[in-house]
Amino acid sequence: MKSGPEFFSLPARILHWLMAVLILAMLFIGVGMVASVSSRHAWLVAIHKPLGIAILALAVVRLLVRLRRAPPPLPADLPAVQKLAAHASHWLLYGLMLALPVVGWAMLSAGGYPVMLTDSLRLPSICPAGPVAFALLRHLHAWLAFALFATILAHLAAALYHGLIRRDGVLPAMLGPRGRRESDR
Repeated sequence: MKSGPEFFSLPARILHWLMAVLILAMLFIGVGMVASVSSRHAWLVAIHKPLGIAILALAVVRLLVRLRRAPPPLPADLPAVQKLAAHASHWLLYGLMLALPVVGWAMLSAGGYPVMLTDSLRLPSICPAGPVAFALLRHLHAWLAFALFATILAHLAAALYHGLIRRDGVLPAMLGPRGRRESDR
């Protein structure tokens, strides 16, 4: 008998996949911004700022959904070190999804740049302007982005391990009832 839900809740699954697309897009946009000095740079920055704030808002909602409804339990036969790694990596993902946009916002504030969500909606500054703070926050933002990318790769590898090798129901729990194979039902 299982001690928890068989699947992640529908809101958790929707937020997971929506944020997966947005975060991957954001990482590629960020790389494009850093690598570009062309006219595309301004266009990428104009997308990057509101998308970052959207990810921050969705991460808060996602964290509230996670705290309100427990995820399905991990397989009982999963080694303790893997269970610890799974829990730690999920909380690291939440921390990075929250920290990266906040650090980006603080970086822009320190640089004296406005965070415009639309032509008329400007977010307040959250950090005093200063070149040293801007430089430190810019480096921190980049390192957090690298950490997020590495954590996503580890998360993807773990999902594939559970889905293709262990076949233990962890991956279908995030895919939902339609993600189960007929032989699992």
